This record gives sequence, C-alpha cells and structure tokens, in this order.
Amino acid sequence: MKAILYTLLIFTAQLFTAQTATKEQLISDLPELEITEKISLHIISPEPIQYVDLSTQQLTGDLPSTQIARVKIADKPEGTEKEKTKNPVLYYSNGDQIGIITVVGQSFIAQYKAVYRNSENLNTVTNIHIQPEEMQPIEFDKMVFSNLELRKFAIDIIQKKSEKNPIREEKNLGLSVQLNNVYVISDYIFLDMTFKNNSNLSYDIEALKFSVEDKKIHKATNNQSIEMTPVFQLNPQKHFRKNFRNIYVFKKFTYPNSKMMMIRLIEEQLSGRAIEMKINYSDILKADTF
Repeated sequence: MKAILYTLLIFTAQLFTAQTATKEQLISDLPELEITEKISLHIISPEPIQYVDLSTQQLTGDLPSTQIARVKIADKPEGTEKEKTKNPVLYYSNGDQIGIITVVGQSFIAQYKAVYRNSENLNTVTNIHIQPEEMQPIEFDKMVFSNLELRKFAIDIIQKKSEKNPIREEKNLGLSVQLNNVYVISDYIFLDMTFKNNSNLSYDIEALKFSVEDKKIHKATNNQSIEMTPVFQLNPQKHFRKNFRNIYVFKKFTYPNSKMMMIRLIEEQLSGRAIEMKINYSDILKADTF
C-alpha cells in the first residue's frame, strides 16, 4: 500500500511539474532582428510593456510609449585607434550577434537576437510587431488580466448587449447618460455606458470623473469624496456628435449603503455642459457575469 501511495505521489508531482514548468529558451532558437547604426528599431507590443532588457552595452534604448520599445546601436566612442582598442566591445563586423533583446509584457516574454548589419544593407527594418509565435506566456496571479484581455472582454460586451432598457438613465441640457449594464469577471467590474447628445452642437469631453460620495451631505466640508480611476477603458474618445458608447473597467470595490457612486461628464469650456449620474451599490451587486 505504501509503495502504491509513494508511486502515486511521484506521478502527481511529475504531472504538476510538467504543467507548470516554463519552456526553456535557447539562444540558437531565438528569432533574429537586424539592426544598423544610426537607425532606431521600434518593437511594437500588443499590450503595455513592463520591462525591457538589452544584454550588452552595444545596444541602448528607451520606451517612448507604453507599447513601443526603441532600440539602437550605441554610439562608438571618439578617439585615436589606440583609445578605440580599449573598447573593442563596441566594434563589430557585418553579421555579428551584438546582444539579446528581451521584452516583457503583461502576460508574455519575447526575446530576440540582435544581429549587426552595416549601412550598405538597403533592407533595414525600422519597426516590427511582436508576433504571437514569438511570445512565451508568463504565469501571473489569475486575478490579474492584461489590457489585451480586458479589451477582449469589453468588445464581447459591446457585441453581446444592446442599449435598450438601461439600468439607469439621466437627462440634462440635451444630454443623456445611460448605464446599460454592469458586468463582473474575477476581480474586475465592467460598466457599460452610453452618452447621447440630442443637440446639434457636438460635445468635447473635458473629463469623465468617477467617485464614491456620501448620499446625504449636511455640510460641504463633511463630504467624503473618493475619486476612482478606471484601470482600462475601451475607447479613449474625447469628442462625439450624437452617440458614444464605452466600457469602463475597475478593480473590484465596495461601498456602504450610505454612499453612492457618482459619474460626472464635463464638457470643455466655454459651453461647459455637464451631466451626472448616481449609482447605488445594489446596481453593482446585481452585476451580470460573462
């Protein structure tokens, strides 16, 4: 019996290791990126970049935006031939491997061999998109979703649900705001909202503010207002003429019955049209799953 139990434990451990082990990556298997002096290579990621590593001093770079890594060959030091020989690492021949470029996103890691090509190469690549086959998944906490995953969920909501029979609707100054539905997945809350402009004057959004505030305010100084910022929104649109629908995503939050969630849409000056909506916690508790 003990032998059978021991064998079962060994089998379970091996199975668990096989399921959780990360595939080893060999340098010889890495895709190549050709890079030329004085020409920047832009690596475009499908999701925000968390970290970039350039393995040698022959390469330098920065992050001009959250989803673009800019890499180039480091400038050679000036000086005499004798001085140059003190820094041989910065001198290379056509076809030399000059380093490994590692890009880490929210849910993947991608690595490349940087190969030097001289300026005579007329087919120099200036930007690449990281391809799915170049990504190795990274196991994070299952409660954390990447922006790419949140975007997919948001698009699913847009395609799934119509704007009829909203949970709440407010109207003011020819504007209306609708809370179409509330969804929850894991530790995230998705607000499906539509803004309508019934006037002929287009609307330029100055701000859309979310906060949790007291339902009853006896004195302005007693108002406890807590601002909330979405971790993701589907459309970063700042202008609309008639209708504008969007999905706003928040990490899970709670608030007591004595408070409410306030949403304020504020127009750019000088017009300054504004509208606000109050959402009770009961609306959040009735959220759908998908």
